[in-house]
Amino acid sequence: MKRLFKQFSFPGGIPSHVAPETPGSIHEGGELGYAVSHAYGAAYDNPNLVVSCVVGDGEAETGALATSWHSNKFLNPLTDGVVLPILHLNGYKIANPCVLARISHQELDQLFRGYGYTPHFVEGSDPEKMHQLMAATLDKIFDDIQRIKADAKRTGGMKRPLWPMIILRSPKGWTCPKEIDGKRTEDYWRSHQVPMGEMHEKPEHIKILEKWMKSYKPEELFDKTGRLKPELAELPPKGNRRMSANPHANGGLLLKDLVLPDFCDYAVAVTKPGAISAESTRVMGKFLRDTMKLNMQTSNFRLFSPDENNSNRWQDVMEITNRAWMADSYPYDDHLAPDGRVMEMLSEHQCQGWLEGYLLTGRHGFFSCYEAFIHIIDSMFNQHAKWLKVCHHIPWRRPIASLNYLLSSHVWRQDHNGFSHQDPGFIDHVVNKKADVVRVYLPPDANTLLSVTDHCLRSRNYVNVVVAGKQPAPQWLTMDEAIKHCTAGIGIWEWASNDKGGEPDVVMACCGDVPTLETLAAVDLFRRYLPALKIRVINVVNLMKLQPESEHPHGLSDHDFDALFTKDKPIVFAFHGYPWLIHRLTYRRTNHKNLHVRGYKEEGTTSTPFDMVVMNDLDRFHLFGDVIDRLPQLGSRAAYAKQAIRDKLLEHKQYIAKYGEDMPEITDWQWGQQASAGTKRRSSTEGDNV
Repeated sequence: MKRLFKQFSFPGGIPSHVAPETPGSIHEGGELGYAVSHAYGAAYDNPNLVVSCVVGDGEAETGALATSWHSNKFLNPLTDGVVLPILHLNGYKIANPCVLARISHQELDQLFRGYGYTPHFVEGSDPEKMHQLMAATLDKIFDDIQRIKADAKRTGGMKRPLWPMIILRSPKGWTCPKEIDGKRTEDYWRSHQVPMGEMHEKPEHIKILEKWMKSYKPEELFDKTGRLKPELAELPPKGNRRMSANPHANGGLLLKDLVLPDFCDYAVAVTKPGAISAESTRVMGKFLRDTMKLNMQTSNFRLFSPDENNSNRWQDVMEITNRAWMADSYPYDDHLAPDGRVMEMLSEHQCQGWLEGYLLTGRHGFFSCYEAFIHIIDSMFNQHAKWLKVCHHIPWRRPIASLNYLLSSHVWRQDHNGFSHQDPGFIDHVVNKKADVVRVYLPPDANTLLSVTDHCLRSRNYVNVVVAGKQPAPQWLTMDEAIKHCTAGIGIWEWASNDKGGEPDVVMACCGDVPTLETLAAVDLFRRYLPALKIRVINVVNLMKLQPESEHPHGLSDHDFDALFTKDKPIVFAFHGYPWLIHRLTYRRTNHKNLHVRGYKEEGTTSTPFDMVVMNDLDRFHLFGDVIDRLPQLGSRAAYAKQAIRDKLLEHKQYIAKYGEDMPEITDWQWGQQASAGTKRRSSTEGDNV
């Protein structure tokens, strides 16, 4: 008994709730709200699996859980497994009654029938009667499940069944002492977790505890050595039928590698830097389309998105599959089908929960979301990252596929939607987690995005965050250059630099597609106005390269960092997100004192794309001025150049106020040449969701 007690919720032992250390678990028991979405994620593409999901009445009050009841509208009885929700109403949370426990039987029944379930009630307080009632109810439910499955095979699974569920009503703290110190305990909030303490000060509590424990008749369960009696030990299932040994709860045991197409086959043909435009995530979508096609037989790959799959340019996947849908449909609906493999529901919580359940049971997936609204699942990401961190130290936990995010429709191209859609801060949140779990990538063009996507789909036990724009944008690197650049994660772009063979006057660094564009446009201005200035251009794809190698396995050594960024030259760094993240990652570096970062500083509104960067001092003209301000040796030579860029900013404001769009010299700019009259780039496709 002492060994048991010192293992449970004791220093060096296991947590007081279900955790990675608990065999047979895929669901952390600490934060509430995700049990049902995890259960459905486990059931998708597992036609022979029944997932029993116990939902406490406290958890049932959370928004994520309340929405997750609708997951049954996406469950195909022919190709998916079954989720059996068990809503446990014991009446109380930590110190308050629970809502669903305080509404009438009729209202509760109607509520869940409205959600699309057939409720079965198991209610009472007599343990013997309740055990019999639960057993009989389960027999009835499994008969119903077999009938539903048989009907689906006969009819093709086109009709959504009313799946069974259990509503279990029992006392909170069931079978604990009815009163302790004269205060109601059983069937009341006081029985939550630890109904009594102060064992040293109140010896009568020890007697209460002894009586309570003996009420379970341990002499009927254990022999004199404390072992479970053989006849009872024979009752549980054997092998993988044991709950603790279920391979679905250790998904790495079932994980099969994806069959991936060669991402080089989707390369954008870049003849020279910036000469052509492409929508990077649309190119990514073509690669994902064929990834889906190659894995249709194994049914182990799905895409998840809160109604943003097409908006984020993954619509080519619809050539191969459809959106999963088991609710009513109309003849004019677009790509809805019971066997669809694109999971779309306007709930970031459900997409995240489904994907986690899907990954934890041995499959693969990708989650695309508007950058600003991925914050909705900040806490869910936290819990998954914590789970992975702990699993790294549990040898029997097999690696699972990484959780992959595409964050698009990002801050710098939300000019039309306005301030509410402008927030790049999720990556700040992500880098708080352990270095052996998180990866952050900001590919500057389509070819680097393809390379990063292939890498993420092959990786294990990570959370990969990929930030990439969906709008037409200049393409910089050939596929061969992109592969080398992504493999290194950071590097000098020689074709944009002019310091080879000597020391630069300034280092201009960039991370993210729009910051890269503005940095290169600023360098182009220097070539025009101050051509003798020696500039080194560095692009960062893998954000974690900026950290020291002692802090992150991808981090650069101090020697390599100094070789790139120098020990004493000014650095102007254009960053996709909040500037202080770059300072945070590089504060130990030799040349940090000369590092000046431009990024998003919470300035935004409904405007134009270029005005967004102007408002945040990230535009080419401000970057140009930042360099001049940090090179006093330029002296009066820079005066005319600085005046010219000041005038350009005034012209910009006047132009957008009059015409409602950016100046042609901005939209039509190309690397290394003047914009040609009449050659207007297509720069925006906000309404193109088809």
